[in-house]
Amino acid sequence: MPVAAVPEYLRPHIQGESLKAASPALRFGLLLPIWTDGWRKINRIPEETWKKITHLSNCDRNCMGALIKRQRACADTLPPARLLRLEAIGTAPFTTGLGNAHPLENGFSFLNPYGLPYLPGSGVKGVVRQAARELASGAWPDAHGWDDTPRYDFPSADDEEPAPKLTCAEVLFGRETEEGKTDHFRGVLTFWDVIPRILVESLLVEIMTPHQSHYYQQKPEAGSTTPHDSGQPNPICFLTVPPGSKFVFHVDCDLVRLKRLAPDLVENDKWKDLLRAAFEHAFQWLGFGAKTAVGYGAMQILREAPGSAPETPATIETDIWTGATLRYNPGQQNVTARRGHQDTAPLRGDALASLFGRLGPERTEQLKRKKTLGPIDVKVTKEGNLIRLIGLAD
Repeated sequence: MPVAAVPEYLRPHIQGESLKAASPALRFGLLLPIWTDGWRKINRIPEETWKKITHLSNCDRNCMGALIKRQRACADTLPPARLLRLEAIGTAPFTTGLGNAHPLENGFSFLNPYGLPYLPGSGVKGVVRQAARELASGAWPDAHGWDDTPRYDFPSADDEEPAPKLTCAEVLFGRETEEGKTDHFRGVLTFWDVIPRILVESLLVEIMTPHQSHYYQQKPEAGSTTPHDSGQPNPICFLTVPPGSKFVFHVDCDLVRLKRLAPDLVENDKWKDLLRAAFEHAFQWLGFGAKTAVGYGAMQILREAPGSAPETPATIETDIWTGATLRYNPGQQNVTARRGHQDTAPLRGDALASLFGRLGPERTEQLKRKKTLGPIDVKVTKEGNLIRLIGLAD
């Protein structure tokens, strides 16, 4: 039997006695049960084990809140003119770090040493820069002030050959050129890491199911076949941050360099307006993290936090859905409501237990057995495009 290379005091956790004291990163990494259960069970992690892996304890959530509070306090020490802070809410599951090394071949990005999910600042910069490029390309009806005209002088010594002028995006994000050239340029913006504020008690386990492994994995000399729809599916699990989680983005601008390079971007905080437009474009059309091409990582601005502009609270509306259908997901232990083509965000944890209490034992058992229940009247709230299930209508 393989033995996990961890200190002796962690062996009881590895052996399945308890995983509650460990962080999510440890439960998903060093303390993953496959280290002692054998490699043949690598794709057979029981549902109960996944619940232990994804659970967020009170300690985890308190640590998450403390880190976010500390980051906000650090940002508040900066002059308001050089800080842009945006708050967003996830309208879809968020995942990142799938390419990280992991025995399941689908990793996840955790912030060391806390072991909590995070979005690296480099990833934020890459997405926002791509959003700026798309707006500057003229492919969208409103560029929101972005353009790709090189008009800012490159800061070089007098005896050097003048380098190509900088565009607005290159001043803010930087320029990377080919090896051997000397016109590299570091942008004036610094993007901070983002720690999601997860409001529920667990991460989510999502599943992707490729059906064409017989075509992609078999080599021609081994007699590979053409792709067809009768291939054997291969469910692959990966971790995500649930929708409804909150993200706070901080961007620090080096105003001294910006005034020297592009003084027009400093006037009336024009750089903030440009960056705000790029973020909104990224939230709606690009997404953050991995698997954005299939909808993961989509967000919506919840409010603009203090330190950048006047705060604008999100509009929250309460509505009653009559004749809705409740849908129960036994794998993820959650319930959603559907009316027409609209679905709510999943309801889980204490709120789900409260819903079952309102339904009563008979209807709860019917919902769990048939996976659906309805028609039924439910109460929901709306924050922009995000619809939350509160419970049964009074």
